[in-house]
Amino acid sequence: MASLDELRDVRLAKLEKLKEKGIDAYPSTSFVTHTVLKATEDFDNLSESQEVVTLGGRVMSVRAQGALIFLNFFDGTGNFQALLKNEDSTKDAFELFSDVVDIGDFVEMTGFLFVTRTGQKTIQISEWRMLTKTLLPLPEKWHGLQDADERFRKRYLDLLGNDEIRDYFVKKAKFWRTARDFFNGKDFLEVETPTLEITTGGAEARPFKTHHNDFDIDVYLRISVGELWQKRLMAGGFPRTFEIGKVYRNEGTSPDHLQEFTNLECYAAFMNLDEGKKLVRDLYIRLAQEVFGKTEFTTRGHTFDLASEWKEIDYVEEVEKQTGVNVLEASEKDMADALEKLGVKFDGKNRERMMDSLWKYCRKNISGPAYLVNHPKIVAPLSKENKNDSRKTEMFQPIIAGSEIGRAHAELNDPLDQAKRFEIQNKLITEGDEEAMMSDTEFVEMLEHGMPPVFGFGFGERFFSFLLDKPIRETQMFPLMKPQEK
Repeated sequence: MASLDELRDVRLAKLEKLKEKGIDAYPSTSFVTHTVLKATEDFDNLSESQEVVTLGGRVMSVRAQGALIFLNFFDGTGNFQALLKNEDSTKDAFELFSDVVDIGDFVEMTGFLFVTRTGQKTIQISEWRMLTKTLLPLPEKWHGLQDADERFRKRYLDLLGNDEIRDYFVKKAKFWRTARDFFNGKDFLEVETPTLEITTGGAEARPFKTHHNDFDIDVYLRISVGELWQKRLMAGGFPRTFEIGKVYRNEGTSPDHLQEFTNLECYAAFMNLDEGKKLVRDLYIRLAQEVFGKTEFTTRGHTFDLASEWKEIDYVEEVEKQTGVNVLEASEKDMADALEKLGVKFDGKNRERMMDSLWKYCRKNISGPAYLVNHPKIVAPLSKENKNDSRKTEMFQPIIAGSEIGRAHAELNDPLDQAKRFEIQNKLITEGDEEAMMSDTEFVEMLEHGMPPVFGFGFGERFFSFLLDKPIRETQMFPLMKPQEK
């Protein structure tokens, strides 16, 4: 079996042959008249009229049968068959094709459409042009790229050889398009907010830090889709806003977490939490129906139906039911002992991290769909205080397949309360908690000028990966990869 270098040398020789004939193997102009999809849709009219058409695409297979060459090509909209005959009028084209074309090359073919005796829609080539001469072969047709690392590094080959993977990204585009249409249809204004921030806000996560040379200051890549900025827009007189964009969190990688991903966040003035619950449920059902054509799914070992009733689960009560620990009343030692007994590893020794670790242990047993409610105040520094219990907040999270798939708040608009909560987060930072939320005094100043009651909600592409039942890394076109060692 020839090595990759040997195969490349053969193709380089074919490229040289094209150059010797004065043929540009990488022309800047193509004369394609129809995509494969369009040619297929209009096939009857085009074949009956014998209209000359020009198609183009990547050669995926070649079968030589004496004076005939059959090839299959792909242009991104579909596959099509071509036939080149060794006749007087096409003798030179036939010989050149035989000498220089390899599987993987991009070619342009001009001719007329017809149906073969076996019923195959085909273009009979009268002339052809090389559009791109490839120097490396494609992966073997039936096996493709098998190594996961190689698949992600050479995603272009993975997409080319795997229709299922290609369909992931067609669905993902529809997923975000559907979400955008949903919010546009409810009079939300789509906005853009900064991705570089002096202080990160809107979530608890370790940020990426970089340096702004012109200002000579350190700045951070955002960890939320403009939460504190969109709230400023609420104060500025925009009643409903949303944004779809990238966020960055300098944390670990898992089947459900990456450092760079797409989120959507929306904010609505004068909308209460109950109205927000209906909004979120309607959104999730719409996404499921329009993108996947169903509402019932099985993923991560859980089965759930988004169209079923969404029950409410109390954060404190659920943790106590599953672990015996009341996180509002237990000491930090009690929580640490419980985590050790449960075999749960956790980062940080402060109350917030232990509380969060206990909940994460419990959530894996909940299939949902459900609303997680009544979060302790310490884990929700931007939510309003629960009017029935000052130790809790007014927020919810959709729980699906053992995980939180989104986060919603009755947004805190009391500037004095917000300042106190930032102080608590600052204390956690000084104690070494790298995920605690940074204080933003300018945001507090905005609240002092006045922000209306606001419902806020955000979710990310992890929801899409759950509905597809694939690791989130699999549903990103180009996940970040470590450089290969030379």
